[in-house]
Amino acid sequence: MFIISSTNDTNEKERATKWYMLNTDEVSEKLNTSYEDGLSNDEINRRIEEYGYNKLPEGQKRSAIMRFLVQFNNVLIYLLIFAAIVTALMDHLVDTFVILGVVIINALIGFIQEGKAEKALEGIQKMLSLEAMVVREGKRQQISAEEVVPGDVVILRSGDKVPADLRLIYQKDLEVEESALTGESTSVGKKTKAIENEVVLGDRENMVYSGTFVTYGEARGFVVATGLETEIGKITTMLSDVKKITTPLLQKMDRFGKYLSVFILFLASAFFAFGYLVRDYTVIEMFLATISLVVASIPEGLPAIMTITLAIGVQRMAKRNAIIRRLPSVETLGAVNVICSDKTGTLTRNEMTAHDVVTSERKYEIEGAGYRPEGQVVYDGSPFSVTDDPVLDMMMKTAKICNDADIKKDDEGQWQAIGTATEGALITLAHKVGYADLSPKRIDTIPFESANKFMATLNELDGQRYVFFKGAPERVVDYCKKQLMINGEEEELDSQCWEESMDNIASKGERVIALAYRKADGQETLDLDNLGENFVFLGFIGIVDPPRDEALVAIKECKDAGIRVIMITGDHAITAKAIAEQIGISDGKTAVTGAELEKMNKEELKEVAMKTNVFARTDPEHKLRLVEALQSNGLLCAMTGDGVNDAPALKKANIGIAMGIKGTEVSKEAAEIILTDDNFASIVNAVEEGRTVYDNIRKTILFILPTNGAEALVLMTAVILGITMPITPVQILWVNMVTAVTLALALVFEPMEKKVMEQPPRAKNEPILGRYFILRTLFVSVLIGLFTFISYNIAYDGGDNLDYARTIAVNMLVAGQAFYLLNCRKIHESTLGKGFFDNRAIFIAMGILVFFQLTFTYAPFMNLFFGTTAISLGSWLFPLLGGLAVFFIVELEKMISRKFS
Repeated sequence: MFIISSTNDTNEKERATKWYMLNTDEVSEKLNTSYEDGLSNDEINRRIEEYGYNKLPEGQKRSAIMRFLVQFNNVLIYLLIFAAIVTALMDHLVDTFVILGVVIINALIGFIQEGKAEKALEGIQKMLSLEAMVVREGKRQQISAEEVVPGDVVILRSGDKVPADLRLIYQKDLEVEESALTGESTSVGKKTKAIENEVVLGDRENMVYSGTFVTYGEARGFVVATGLETEIGKITTMLSDVKKITTPLLQKMDRFGKYLSVFILFLASAFFAFGYLVRDYTVIEMFLATISLVVASIPEGLPAIMTITLAIGVQRMAKRNAIIRRLPSVETLGAVNVICSDKTGTLTRNEMTAHDVVTSERKYEIEGAGYRPEGQVVYDGSPFSVTDDPVLDMMMKTAKICNDADIKKDDEGQWQAIGTATEGALITLAHKVGYADLSPKRIDTIPFESANKFMATLNELDGQRYVFFKGAPERVVDYCKKQLMINGEEEELDSQCWEESMDNIASKGERVIALAYRKADGQETLDLDNLGENFVFLGFIGIVDPPRDEALVAIKECKDAGIRVIMITGDHAITAKAIAEQIGISDGKTAVTGAELEKMNKEELKEVAMKTNVFARTDPEHKLRLVEALQSNGLLCAMTGDGVNDAPALKKANIGIAMGIKGTEVSKEAAEIILTDDNFASIVNAVEEGRTVYDNIRKTILFILPTNGAEALVLMTAVILGITMPITPVQILWVNMVTAVTLALALVFEPMEKKVMEQPPRAKNEPILGRYFILRTLFVSVLIGLFTFISYNIAYDGGDNLDYARTIAVNMLVAGQAFYLLNCRKIHESTLGKGFFDNRAIFIAMGILVFFQLTFTYAPFMNLFFGTTAISLGSWLFPLLGGLAVFFIVELEKMISRKFS
């Protein structure tokens, strides 16, 4: 916070001032300002010099060139570049340009996707007000919000955006919309009285904060913080300080790339030493052979295939209302252990709804949710007409008449409340029962004030004058002597019974509004002095921010998938517990508040985070701390949210999920995933797609590596035995290219395997290639390599038919891969059976491969370029039978593995 002081030490000390605990005179004295006159021009200039302008820094940006170059900082990309250098050294420039093209395309995709992330701080800039009304040198002035300084007196009116953090010194009926900052689902009433105890942000009733909106009333306040010292400024600082952690996929692929590169270098060195020292090959011969081995061992198509797999996952998710901003984030959702969700607007609709109506003798339920005026009144399980109960009828009229709000459709056909959310809920209720057009003459009114906690109107209805009255139950009851019964008679008010009913509704997390009326024959005016105390009590209306229907189903599916759901909200604990119980997050008995979190050290918070599913009255710092606590327990954490207050936690989480419709620009830019329908259920779809993408990437790796392994084994065997190479380096590149472009790409389109959402999240430290994958890779490498070597040796007679034998060997290698592709469609299950023809891309790819291999074998220009020759029809039996053998042997291996696993 800002205090005028001449020393840095004093400044640091004063910034910790809890302005809400000081009375207005103390605030004025500390800020050295005046309520009546504000600041002088000289003092304003001095404070601008000392504290700067009221704006947020743009922060340092990386240049476009640097952002592009960063995309190459990946071990697999290094391998790809190395493969390009090797092919260039071998004078195969076509292959060099193809590989470099893959590298550049991969970098461009990352550059475009991740370039948006740097807009996060720019989004917060838009939250600041453009202009402000201040008092300076005793005069009102309209100034730019950037020129506001600590100590300024700011005037606020309904519709204003608050330009800085203010300590209120005067207010009349002030209500402020703070949901983007605190998560509070309704406008908050304010007061000026000092608060005795330390409270969290959402309970500081004498403060208003930069970037929030005045929805009702007027006020004045002293500016106590500007720029980065405001609460929204602190979020900006947190957002820029949060270090984005890499995704599990990138971590695993980076680790895999490092291990693979070390293994290839070790293998190449041993291969060179053996050939030179043991087999007496010349240095030149072994150098060329070693280059061939390196080319054979590098899966140059893998990074491109991975990128394409992720990109297709992005397209699939987009069709299911989830927009991905960073490619690797596609699969991260499939690995998360816990989803931390904001309540307002995410699990709930952020649309207040009248849910229960309680009269002296009956309790009614109201169908429908939000501001859409559709739904019936239900009593005892059946629709009920309000005209059949005079008490209910008068309640509905009172709710409509004693009201300043309205509802209407926006440009997109969505119903919106105009006015406060609570009054919007009552207007919607009146529309549901047929009183949309009820609008009797209003003679006078007592508007709602937070000090009074009620509203009253004097109206003329059907030739009779009435005072209609609504407000907080404890205030309305004080003005009532009687209660209306269903038979139309009035009885003495039973206060104890009403108190029990109120407690019952409030315990469900509902906001309770009481309604009453009295006749007002001949009355011309209405004020506090003539309001009277002879009102007839009608009953209560319970108002809720209802949970999304689809959220209930989605949370159950998350539980089935082994994913824990935690609610983190700025709302009150009783409301949070009630909603959590309704949607199945908790039993509704336990919630930890922000004030309790504030007192916990890191170890205590780590323990609480593992046991508690509901956190209420939280500040932005609390959300960030909770995400960090969960991560410190070894969990992969997703965070959903829509407000400014969610942005730091969204960025810190392993995967941030923002709401696309009601989400702020700040939250969208800080997140990796944006839900276009603001539907929590879309997260489940994204988890499903994420798990499918990860499975398909593993299938691709499981397919590509044996190709490289088989090629390497064939070359190594030839050197060990001291015979001519069965395949040449350029032929190796051909096999790698056609299998990656055609066969491996087809696995990208594999649909979700059954029971993928019934499995627990994979372990954070689970390697992308586990023990089974490594054994499978070695087994298939030997299998395909063996058939290739056998085919070559049968075909080669030691004479001048070397090109013929090599052509058969290459076709055997490709055929083995083609049939093995069918095995890879299911990692553990049998490929044969139901769903065999589901992925048309597999068979299209195999058809394209057949065309490529026929061209490779019979086209004269291909024969010249690759050193191949046409083979007889009978010679195709080698690759055909060998490929079938590979398929059935691997299926047998899978069956044995299932039996003994």
